[in-house]
Amino acid sequence: MGILLAALTLYVGIRVATSEGGKSKGSPSPSPSPPTSAATTRGTALNAHVFANGACKAFAPTSGDKNTTVFLDAGHGGLDPGALGTTQSGQTVSEASMTLPMELDAMALLRADGYRVVVSRTTDTNVLRLGPEDVSGQELSLQGAHDDVAARAVCADDAGAAALVGIYLDAGGSTSNAGSLAAYDSARSFAAQNQQLATLVEDDVLSAMNTHGWQIPNAGVVPDSQVGSVSGNPDQGGIAAQAADYGHLLLLGPAEAGYFSTPSTMPGTVVEPMFITDPFEATIADSAAGQQAVAAGVAEAVEQFLSPAKEPTTSTTTALR
Repeated sequence: MGILLAALTLYVGIRVATSEGGKSKGSPSPSPSPPTSAATTRGTALNAHVFANGACKAFAPTSGDKNTTVFLDAGHGGLDPGALGTTQSGQTVSEASMTLPMELDAMALLRADGYRVVVSRTTDTNVLRLGPEDVSGQELSLQGAHDDVAARAVCADDAGAAALVGIYLDAGGSTSNAGSLAAYDSARSFAAQNQQLATLVEDDVLSAMNTHGWQIPNAGVVPDSQVGSVSGNPDQGGIAAQAADYGHLLLLGPAEAGYFSTPSTMPGTVVEPMFITDPFEATIADSAAGQQAVAAGVAEAVEQFLSPAKEPTTSTTTALR
């Protein structure tokens, strides 16, 4: 998959044990804490009066300059841990703690390739500078959850990004739910570009992960209307009902009067490379090797999308179980 994926040869090795149920049951090493060095603290905050400390920060290229900006979103954070899962060793892990290093690793690769990168967060924080109406006890209110995602779209627009990639994890009702998918919005005027980017991200992330022999299933590239999540009880009306009627992911979807007025304005996708509720995949997602594989796939896909003359990679994805 080119220079970016070649960097995987430097990643943490994984000892692969015997195969069970069609998957290589290796035991990836737990991930280190997200970087807090100068690499992630010297970025330039955008509209600091709107965004939380450590959120919506821009980082210049570290090699060359393509004069192009990429926006990366690490899902959840702060008062919103996202979905929870359990690794094969019995450790409880949160979505927010694993999407952050994936985002930061992808940022480093893209900066080295000449891109300016704006990230939604550089630490365990919400993106929006929260107000009283955004918090309920020790959690985000329904309004706060809405506003925090909407703030990510605002950050992407403020960045002037040419492409947007949200990095999240999936969750299912059974530990047997597994696989990677990428979502795109089909209602936007640039829907074809959304789908193209989503396809590249899904293909390249799966290829990077399955190079390790993990055999992560391919759940495909789907419209975001198929993956949108609803918080609260829509039957009670209010913002929960509006969210149910909206039918899109806020990060990717269009404006809707009375509900959402600040949509992202560039091609984008949300990738969910693994199920946190599958102990096998949660173990990979919590490992440095798994996080770096996702990052390398995202970076490679963005490079292909923004530099279309580059030769496309050959997919090594596996069929959906």
